[in-house]
Amino acid sequence: MLSKIHHIAIICRDYNVSKAFYIDVLGLTVIREVYREERDSYKLDLALNGEYIIELFSFPKPPERPSRPEAAGLRHLAFQVDDLNLVVKTLEQKGVLAEPIRIDEFTGKRFTFIADPDGLPIEFYEK
Repeated sequence: MLSKIHHIAIICRDYNVSKAFYIDVLGLTVIREVYREERDSYKLDLALNGEYIIELFSFPKPPERPSRPEAAGLRHLAFQVDDLNLVVKTLEQKGVLAEPIRIDEFTGKRFTFIADPDGLPIEFYEK
């Protein structure tokens, strides 16, 4: 019935800050950017390796996202990476600090987390 995830939608508080984070820090590429005047809202479609993956939205005064303690709903966004050490080093050079690297107790794989400008947890999971 399902073939793959089509996209993930993220609502941000400060559109320009989040736009810069997802493009300049994470390296996603812009597919299209639309301003929807009737909603006073931007919609930015972003791709990873040429594949549509994230819709970044701005809306006037969105409510805070409950994150800690863990709230019901989407928990985090995770990206697979080839070299976790390189990712952590690159993020640090861009002013983004990652949590200490952990080991998945079931797979033995390494992973870490950062937060986007709105506190959305983003995981990097080594292949």
